[in-house]
Amino acid sequence: MTIRIAMWSGPRNISTAMMRSFSSRDDCAVSDEPFYGAYLKYSGERQAMADAVIASMDCEWASVASAMRGSVPGDKPVWYQKHMPHHMVGPVDCDDFPDHAHAFLIRAPTLVVASYIKKNDLHDADQLGFARMVNYHKRVSDRIGRPAPIVDSDDILANPASVLEQLCIALGIGWQPAMLQWPPGKHAADGLWAAHWYQAVEASTGFGPPASLAPIPNAAQRIADQCQADYDYLHGLRLTG
Repeated sequence: MTIRIAMWSGPRNISTAMMRSFSSRDDCAVSDEPFYGAYLKYSGERQAMADAVIASMDCEWASVASAMRGSVPGDKPVWYQKHMPHHMVGPVDCDDFPDHAHAFLIRAPTLVVASYIKKNDLHDADQLGFARMVNYHKRVSDRIGRPAPIVDSDDILANPASVLEQLCIALGIGWQPAMLQWPPGKHAADGLWAAHWYQAVEASTGFGPPASLAPIPNAAQRIADQCQADYDYLHGLRLTG
């Protein structure tokens, strides 16, 4: 039986480190933001390397969704799919993956914003995906009859073994200590955009300490504040290890 994991995360949420962690398992294939090209193509959002990303991948919603429900790379029994809810601006959403095990990765909005503005222009809260993540979590939880698992980035960084073990239990897969380490450098599953976004994770070999809270400009703080209630809702339902 194949377990397909849809991990929903906003940007700058240690989501790539989590993809590295799952790729260190001996039973797991990983995919990196498969809807990113469709998002860039149909939203018109002008992010770094946008044209090259669009040219490098399937940008049609239905065919990407079909691929995510299809054959697993390498015929692995577990398939970890890194998804961003703010990418889902087309006709596909969480309901199109009823057989996936859905999980949610969150991080405090001020920390997200402080990291995001180093890499990209931030003009509204929708770019961070908090509201859509709450919507998805409620819908998935209603469908499965229990709260879908949520993990917080800072909890993982503070106690990775315990929190990841609880996440694995919630997803119906066995815990593997190999998830705590990975080789430095690029990964074969990384998207083309890694050149702009992934320098920190490429230098890492495991989970580092939680980030310290840095001051951010007032305009950016106002956007973070708009996300706080959604974050607080999800944070209250998280797995704590």
